[in-house]
Amino acid sequence: MTEVTSAHVPSRVVLNQADIDRALTRIAHEILEANKGSQDLVLLGIPSRGYPLAVRLANKIAAADPTVNAGTIVGQLDVTMFRDDLSHQPTRPPRHTRLPLSGIDNKVVVLIDDVLYSGRTIRAALDALVDLGRPRIVRLAVLVDRGHRELPIRADHVGKNLPTSSSEKVRVHLEEIDLVDGVPVNEVVIEAGK
Repeated sequence: MTEVTSAHVPSRVVLNQADIDRALTRIAHEILEANKGSQDLVLLGIPSRGYPLAVRLANKIAAADPTVNAGTIVGQLDVTMFRDDLSHQPTRPPRHTRLPLSGIDNKVVVLIDDVLYSGRTIRAALDALVDLGRPRIVRLAVLVDRGHRELPIRADHVGKNLPTSSSEKVRVHLEEIDLVDGVPVNEVVIEAGK
C-alpha cells in the first residue's frame, strides 16, 4: 500500500468512487461491443494502477458475459525497461509481467492504464508487447485522458476526458494500492500546479 497524505497541496476531487465505478462499467461494455463479445479478449494492466483497473474491468466483463472467467483474461504488462525517459525519472524497480495462460498471439489485447498524458507509457507498452507476441488487435482503455500528447497515441475507451494545464498533476487513488490519511480510497484528484 502507498500512503498518501492530503496536506499541503491544494487539490480537488474530479471522480469519486461511484464515478470511477460507472466509468469502468461503461468501458467494460464498450470493450465488449467493440470486440463483438468476449472471444479472444485479453486485458493487460500497466503497473501500478492500470493492473487493478484491469482486474476490475475483467470482473465487470465477466458480470456482463457469464461465459467469461475474469481471472483467465487479465494480466500485467511491465513497461519499465522500454521507457524512453529512464535517465530522467527516479529509479523504479521493474514489476513482473504476467500474461494469461492463453497468451497474446492472435488475441484482442486491451492495454489498461490509469491516466493518458504524453503517450510515452503507451509507446513503451507497445514495444514491450512486441517482445511477447503478436496480438491480432491492440486497443487502449484509460480511466482519465488529460491531453497534452507528445506522441500520436489515442485511447479507444476513456472513462473521463479531463482538460488540465501541464503544470497540474492528476492523481488516481485506488483502494488496492493507496491509503489517503490511512484510509483506502478510490478517487481521482487534480493537484494545483506549482
